[in-house]
Amino acid sequence: RTPWKNIEISSHNKTPKRFLMSLQIPRMPSPLSPLVRSTKAARLYQVLRSSSRPVLGPIVVVALLTHSLFGYGQERYQLYTRADDLRWPWSIAALPSGEFLITEREGRLVLLRTDGSRMVLTGTPDTYFAGQGGYFDVVLSPAFANDKTLFLSYAAGDSNANATAVFKATLEDESLVEGNTILQVKRTKDTPHHYGGRLLAIDGETLLLTTGEGFEYREEAQSLASELGKVLRFDFDGNPRGVRRTGKPESTIWTYGHRNPQGLTVNPRTGQIYLHEHGPRGGDEVNVLLAGSNYGWPAVTHGVDYSGAYVSPFRSAPGMVDPIWTWVPSIAPSGMAWYAGDDFPEWKDSLLIGALVDREVRRLKIADAEVVEEETLFAELDQRIRDVRVFDDRIFLLTDGEQGSLIEVRPLR
Repeated sequence: RTPWKNIEISSHNKTPKRFLMSLQIPRMPSPLSPLVRSTKAARLYQVLRSSSRPVLGPIVVVALLTHSLFGYGQERYQLYTRADDLRWPWSIAALPSGEFLITEREGRLVLLRTDGSRMVLTGTPDTYFAGQGGYFDVVLSPAFANDKTLFLSYAAGDSNANATAVFKATLEDESLVEGNTILQVKRTKDTPHHYGGRLLAIDGETLLLTTGEGFEYREEAQSLASELGKVLRFDFDGNPRGVRRTGKPESTIWTYGHRNPQGLTVNPRTGQIYLHEHGPRGGDEVNVLLAGSNYGWPAVTHGVDYSGAYVSPFRSAPGMVDPIWTWVPSIAPSGMAWYAGDDFPEWKDSLLIGALVDREVRRLKIADAEVVEEETLFAELDQRIRDVRVFDDRIFLLTDGEQGSLIEVRPLR
């Protein structure tokens, strides 16, 4: 009585997929949240939906599902929807009260209360909502419990001249007060693409901001006279704290040679800062950031142009830092967080990276600043993952689109 669907189970890593086995199993309904699945079951569920191979037998399926669901207890989790019907959400911040701030790219900063109700805060800046532009990241001051200060990155300007900018304000009741733009990328552009926009507070005194190269201005990623295609460093008032170069005033530029970096996080134990960025067709990268370093774009890349033409014939060059990980083809990496918690011991000391194209999260196990393992997580959601955050060892996912959701990953107790 059950409709059958043929599937193929394959390896899922950087090497070409190897055919392991074929079998025929019942078609399963789309998962609803909350949902209990192991990471092994998530991968099985994903191949359930897309393959077409001949029969091996439903008994094998029962064995595989039993092994997946009950054989890896330390990896079992529950996906719990905290909010849905979010419009083009981009980023999340957790308030000490247990509430959340969520940016919606159209130009809204949403306060999500503990009872699930929400409201749009007033006092936020106007934004250029077009293409990839709009509201981006929101982060709290390290002293937020006392000063109530937050920072919001967004696309400022219009179709003729726009740029990534950072807005600083104080959260007071249900609005932002004393707000002002403390930094705007000096080189404006006329394209609504490649803004970067990710923020990270470091050392208790400064912020890092990623900036894209504007898509059509990629050569400027190599120019130290331009803030496009860079990671900028500045204090909480917008004063430059980048790398000082001999005979020149202090710059905001901390690293350069980036394409469109949208993931930025820190290993709290070592202080190492990790960044990922979109490649063109292929060549998405994960990098360890070192102040003053050049990360190559567009002089070196593992990808090709969208037309199929070479951007560069080189994947590496003297004086340019190589990535520690690449994806070819692209996964379109989005938010990124460092996991150091105890709820999922197998995931400890890993980067959790949203994948927009593959509609999942990639876990990269890190040892000595190198990737030693890659795993696919939460594929059963079958959603574009826009942001990944870890707050007090709790993992949160933000799905992308006109009807996005905030999802908490909970251990199954």
